[in-house]
Amino acid sequence: MHDVDALWIGVGAAGQLVFSARFVLQWLHSERRGESVVPMSFWYASIAGAVVLLAYAIHRRDPVFIAGQASGLLVYGRNIHLRLRESRSMTGAA
Repeated sequence: MHDVDALWIGVGAAGQLVFSARFVLQWLHSERRGESVVPMSFWYASIAGAVVLLAYAIHRRDPVFIAGQASGLLVYGRNIHLRLRESRSMTGAA
């Protein structure tokens, strides 16, 4: 295996680790609250993991993987936008 290949495998593994960690974040947050909730950290970890995995997918030239991660980014971004808008309306900010 070439050094560049090993580097990209490390990038892909790191992206998958961040992407998977979002479920641990959600679980721990829900346990603290005593109810099922999706914290903002879940969405931020989703974005971070998806960006790294998208870079890896592009490097691999895998159109299925690229489409999946790119479309996920739209959903995660929209959820962050909705939550921030909700937060602003609750605080009375414009």
